[in-house]
Amino acid sequence: MSCKKAGQAFADNKSTLAVEVNAKKKTIKGDAGWDLVKDADKIFITSGKKILEFSPNKDNQEAIMKKMMGRTGNLRAPTIRKGNVFFIGFNEELYTQVLFN
Repeated sequence: MSCKKAGQAFADNKSTLAVEVNAKKKTIKGDAGWDLVKDADKIFITSGKKILEFSPNKDNQEAIMKKMMGRTGNLRAPTIRKGNVFFIGFNEELYTQVLFN
């Protein structure tokens, strides 16, 4: 459901994704998830209504991995990359204030 909400947010803001990958068809697990985000400038992860912000490094790798991986061990969806910043999970306020500005 959050992927549909994210898609609608992009449509509402007249924005498009350069590349879209179906997370059900191409899963990212464990260390592959860390490899994807480890060099990011920032990572925003939604946890319920909370927005967590990280600058990834080896010291906070475990905390980031706990929040960014779902119950199945796959990278949570939606995961969006803008420049060198990742947005993991859907939060309309975060998208409006940060992603679309």
